[in-house]
Amino acid sequence: MLLRTILAATAALAVLLVPATAVQAAPDRSTATPAATSGQSGTAARTSATQAGSDRTSSAQGGTADLTSSAQAGAPDRTATAPGTASAPAPAPDGNAPAPAADEAFTVAADANPVIVVGGLIGVSIAYEPIAARLRADGFRVSIYQLPGLGFGDIRESAKAFKSYVDQIRASTGAAKVDIVAHSEGGLVSRWYVKFLGGADAVGRYVSLGSPQQGTYVANIVNFVGLGSCAGIVACQQMSIGSDFLANLNGGDDTPGAVRWTTVRTWQDELVRPVGNASLADGATNVLIQGWCPLRVVGHLGLVLDGTTYTVVRQVLTDRPIWPNCFAL
Repeated sequence: MLLRTILAATAALAVLLVPATAVQAAPDRSTATPAATSGQSGTAARTSATQAGSDRTSSAQGGTADLTSSAQAGAPDRTATAPGTASAPAPAPDGNAPAPAADEAFTVAADANPVIVVGGLIGVSIAYEPIAARLRADGFRVSIYQLPGLGFGDIRESAKAFKSYVDQIRASTGAAKVDIVAHSEGGLVSRWYVKFLGGADAVGRYVSLGSPQQGTYVANIVNFVGLGSCAGIVACQQMSIGSDFLANLNGGDDTPGAVRWTTVRTWQDELVRPVGNASLADGATNVLIQGWCPLRVVGHLGLVLDGTTYTVVRQVLTDRPIWPNCFAL
């Protein structure tokens, strides 16, 4: 009897840890409402020379699309690989992504896009060495961009400085494009660069980790508790929900150009609230870590340290179907 109980508990735990199989695109804000239910479909096409688009199934959850349970099945994001990378497993006939048994077996082409890890508010370069080290170990050419003034100033000015940095990286490496892995505020800096400063022609893949794409109540609360308008921090004011900066950034297309757009978020994010505000619309692939790994606990800073999150980053950078490894360290 005791053995039977132990086996039943083990089976239940295994079910909880099995990742969901749906990779879904966020709904277009022009057609979907926050109350939209799952089952709505949308497709996003991207024309990058090294990327092939695939259909995505969108499912709105609180106005954003999540990677949900296997009952809400959708096709994974692009399955084509960049030149020199290992072939990704083809989607199953029903549109579900197969388990990437050979996920660890891949190589990065010598001419693959350089990767720029973009820091967030108060994000010193050393804080991003762990994810940079993972990328280097996997064969990527990596640099870390620390925001000017640690990101306290105008995000638009930080984006101008970032443009100059991207130009330097492209010139020094001879690469036509770079890939971006951006944490927190860095995701907004990078998006402003892509959308308004010509970055759409210079960026191949964009991955944001816990970026307040639609703003965060945490920034608003600073003002609410009597510390003034974000204690005078311009970037904080711009990340407040309803700011003029976000209205401009999110006006029109969220995902311009032939960029592969991906966002990653976590339920335990202490700084981006509501969590759904870390998502993008207009065909972006939005990954909720707990949509795949319900027991995975990842905080805001943890997104740059977490092994499961890194498997998503690596899959995007190598044009593989997204299938997070819930047991990655």
